[in-house]
Amino acid sequence: MTTPAAVIMDAAAYAQAVEDAVKASAAYYAGGTSALDDDAYDRLVRGIAAWEAEHPDQVLPDSPTGKVAGGAVEGDVPHTVAMLSLDNVFSPEEFTAWTASLARRIGHDVERFSVEPKLDGLAVAARYAGGRLRQLITRGDGTAGEDVSHAIGTIEGLPETLAEPVTVEIRGEVLMTTAQFEHANEVRTAHGGQPFANPRGAAAGTLRAKERAYTVPMTFFGYGLLPRPSTETSLAARLGELAHSDLMVLTAAYGVNTTATTAVPGITADTVEQVLARVQEIAALRAELPFGIDGIVIKADLAADQQTAGSGSRAPRWAIAYKLPAVEKITRLLEVEWNVGRTGIIAPRAVLEPVEIDGATITYATLHNPADITRRDLRLGDHVMVHRAGDVIPRIEAPVAHLRTGDEQPIAFPGACPRCGAGIDTSEQRWRCENGRNCHLVAALSYAAGRDQLDIEGLGHTRVVQLVDAGLVADLADLFALTREQLLGLERMGATSTDNLLAAIAAAKGQPLSRVLCALGVRGTGRSMSRRIARHFATMDHIRAADAESMQQVEGIGTEKAPSIVSELAELAPLIDKLTAAGVNMTEPGATPPTSSDGNAGDYDEDAEHAAGPLDGMTVVVTGAMTGPLEKLSRNQMNELIEQAGGRSSSSVSKKTTLVVAGDNAGSKRTKAEDLGIRLATPDEFAALVADYLN
Repeated sequence: MTTPAAVIMDAAAYAQAVEDAVKASAAYYAGGTSALDDDAYDRLVRGIAAWEAEHPDQVLPDSPTGKVAGGAVEGDVPHTVAMLSLDNVFSPEEFTAWTASLARRIGHDVERFSVEPKLDGLAVAARYAGGRLRQLITRGDGTAGEDVSHAIGTIEGLPETLAEPVTVEIRGEVLMTTAQFEHANEVRTAHGGQPFANPRGAAAGTLRAKERAYTVPMTFFGYGLLPRPSTETSLAARLGELAHSDLMVLTAAYGVNTTATTAVPGITADTVEQVLARVQEIAALRAELPFGIDGIVIKADLAADQQTAGSGSRAPRWAIAYKLPAVEKITRLLEVEWNVGRTGIIAPRAVLEPVEIDGATITYATLHNPADITRRDLRLGDHVMVHRAGDVIPRIEAPVAHLRTGDEQPIAFPGACPRCGAGIDTSEQRWRCENGRNCHLVAALSYAAGRDQLDIEGLGHTRVVQLVDAGLVADLADLFALTREQLLGLERMGATSTDNLLAAIAAAKGQPLSRVLCALGVRGTGRSMSRRIARHFATMDHIRAADAESMQQVEGIGTEKAPSIVSELAELAPLIDKLTAAGVNMTEPGATPPTSSDGNAGDYDEDAEHAAGPLDGMTVVVTGAMTGPLEKLSRNQMNELIEQAGGRSSSSVSKKTTLVVAGDNAGSKRTKAEDLGIRLATPDEFAALVADYLN
């Protein structure tokens, strides 16, 4: 979908738009502190360009169109080869039109394209002499950039010494991964500074900081390789003849980080259709990436095509950026709501001035916990940077501090539970009502009865409210003590519905341990983690006997999560005992408890083996619509099946994937599996493989 341009009505509005765009560009490239988000800036510049197309005799000299970085930044270190920006397209139709224009320019259809993610960072040129990194230069205005060589040695993926003693220039993007960004804000706020609004701004500000009391890591991804004036003649000639994809292989061989190491490596494509398919694949993976991207870069791969196409004053004619919908925008924080979850967790939620991001109107965003609000120095009335990618819950990155007016107000934290009025346990970062699950018993029971937990059909939210209001259940175990007479006494409970509900409750007693554990709603666990814990320990007794060190032996449980899980299981001991007495199953089918050399049930051998299944040691991805024996299984039930058979379920295809079960309309995951040479199975083939584990 094409991004709409800002409407500019007259010359005065045009002049103001040019001024706004230049100011925003200068702030963006200097330190990531622009008052405009990327989408607003793109619309503004497209509006300027549209107005100029209709009034070519009134174009202002400061106009950002046709200029690198909007013409707002400068530098004092000349580039030997211009370091240009990229023109943009926003839809398949615009991209197809660009390829047709490029074909006319070079006299034939492009034989091969390279397709890479457009990384959301700061473009730099790394100059090597004899294999040693000597100078680091920003893009600047394209003809000259700023010397930021003081940052050498602080950027991951940009080695100080190459694998070969060559004299070359490697161009690429400096950015912060999500983890690096969070770390940078922790360090920055600990030193009394304002948090960065987003990862790009954090990278731009950090890269330019020459004197700072702390350092934070950044990451480099190379996207270009070219000779320096003193490059050995034969190497210079070779670099000039290599296709872009080959240059990237050589860059990686020198020891420099490229996208080849990521889930969205650069590829080559022979047709427009293949390019657009890859665009969709990268877009689908965007939310899962550990770094930000704002589009896909598509280039004519062959050196001859690039040389024939040439470049303009702002951008090469042989490359284009296919921009994706913005996932970050600036809006205002209006108020903060405090909601109580099913386990008693008191969670703040931001109420926002509505803003459209990636096709959805966003009015709420997560705020994590009170400590996070304090660390980010958020205030009511703040302009905030809101991030959303795909189905990911929108989150506030940080306040846009330079837009503050002084009218912003502190956020008030609750002094008592906003749901029941009880005290609040503030001993951990996530505050919790002292009544715990009993504060929100209806939510806890509704969750436990859900399809992916105990799967008690007929026990929906309304029925749970009835049971709680009638005083028939005060915890999960009370469900299994309900009698026919008690249920018949409830409104709208006839004989048939009562018998069906009692049958469903009785069937729930036989659910595997992993589902019982998930139903308990232990903080830090969910469906996948509950299955891992149950598979590892095999019985509830072994789980309860485990200490934090033993719990850490379960994949995905670290030093912070393990003590919390152990502690909460101890708190739940009376409820677990009550469930056991009610006849609820406390074992995991097919799992073997780990053993220790001394037989101590609480001292586990981390090398202990479970019984091997047909998927033992395999990582399995399920994609597309299942048919045959698997047709009625939910995706969670498929994951359970995989793990019961000894495998590990995953949602994304990578080099670590062993098997992809591809049903109807499998799409990009099947394509990626084929590209990586990963074994594929139809639903029927997979069902035969795990037949012993199918009910």
